[in-house]
Amino acid sequence: MQSTRGQLPPPIKARQNLGKYRIQRRLGAGGFMEVWQALDTVEGIQVALRVPHQHLISPEMLKDLGKEVRLTAGLDHPNILPIKNAEFIDSRLVVAYPLGEKTLGDRMQHRMTQQVALELAEQLLEALDYAHTRRIIHCDVKPENLILFPGNRLCLTDFGISRVAAHTLYASGSGTVGYVAPEQAMGRPSFRSDVFSAGLVIYRMLSGSLPEWPYTWPFPGHSRLQKKVHPDMIEFLQRSLQVDHRKRYRDACQMLAAFWKILPRMKRFMNMQSRGRKSAPTSSQQLDWRQIRIRQFQAQFRTVLKLDGHCEQCHGPVADSMNYCPWCGSSEKLTRTNPRFPDTCPRCRRGRKLDWHYCPWCYGPGFDDPSSRKFTDKRYEGRCGNPSCERKVLMPFMRYCPWCRTKVKKPWKLGRSKDKCQRCQWPVAKGFWEACPWCGKKLALH
Repeated sequence: MQSTRGQLPPPIKARQNLGKYRIQRRLGAGGFMEVWQALDTVEGIQVALRVPHQHLISPEMLKDLGKEVRLTAGLDHPNILPIKNAEFIDSRLVVAYPLGEKTLGDRMQHRMTQQVALELAEQLLEALDYAHTRRIIHCDVKPENLILFPGNRLCLTDFGISRVAAHTLYASGSGTVGYVAPEQAMGRPSFRSDVFSAGLVIYRMLSGSLPEWPYTWPFPGHSRLQKKVHPDMIEFLQRSLQVDHRKRYRDACQMLAAFWKILPRMKRFMNMQSRGRKSAPTSSQQLDWRQIRIRQFQAQFRTVLKLDGHCEQCHGPVADSMNYCPWCGSSEKLTRTNPRFPDTCPRCRRGRKLDWHYCPWCYGPGFDDPSSRKFTDKRYEGRCGNPSCERKVLMPFMRYCPWCRTKVKKPWKLGRSKDKCQRCQWPVAKGFWEACPWCGKKLALH
């Protein structure tokens, strides 16, 4: 990254062109940067542009920021917002990201169920766990840096930029404490600082209140929290929010492990509360048999199939790997949100990892720009049968190898289900599905 520091350029305005971007509207502004919604006129997609304030830019800051952007551009996780592009345009540093629906801060202005709060908390901790495993501290975990996409997918953004911004703002005496850990406010950030910030975000989602300095327990909203969550969750939050950083979880890896340990107890507690509430729902509130069937399927197969998309015809959930809606058999109106992949295939619009050479969901030419980096992923479970394939690793329900384009011949398994489609021999969930999601053949529900 290079730039010449001279006369400051004029302020950005809506409807102006900034390089290949057509500015549409300002999404927000902070002490360090502005965020704009813009149209990428080359790719034809909307993006979010983060542009640091010009008066804060110095040669030293640019050098640090360039180093951080290059470092974090290599992060590949479904809950970390990828950097699409970073460049100087008209003497401004412009960093482009995928455009989400809203921030978690916007979402928290409205009522949030405990189930949604737990799902978002888990995604936040998984993103931080990935970063901390790679020895990267975020330094600015807050609702405004958590972007929501369709299907309640949460992405943590501003890695690296937040670290440089924190250094710049604290040095100038500006900025707010907000979600910053006490030791970080004094210039000594660590992995435990991110733990504290994440704890504040989760506490606010579950209680509706944001604790403030001097962080004396019990915090505001504690009595309300006691009625809503399992005691182990309160203990989890209390440890995460200790003023003495030595008493907190050492990093997000340990924090996530503790969260996963208490999550089943938390869900049982929520179910008991739900059963104990007064009266049965009225007929207008009752779920029809289709919704009940879908919920039962999700409870049984949630860990096997991630149903992140939906069918526009019947509104049932679908997985990225499905060619047909299993609830109605439609193949034309499947909306895929791709929440667990950083990019999409230009042909089928299904999820794609940046280092894949071919689309594993549809057959066609290879991608023009595969990354030379080899990204690991815990979702890889299968092996390609081609002896000449270099990587071989496959994710469940892939139809083609993303490394050599060899067709997957061995049918995948669907949890404990032993049912198979009579046409394609791939696994199906009889009793739940009306059609095979792989080939579209109609199935008998009973």
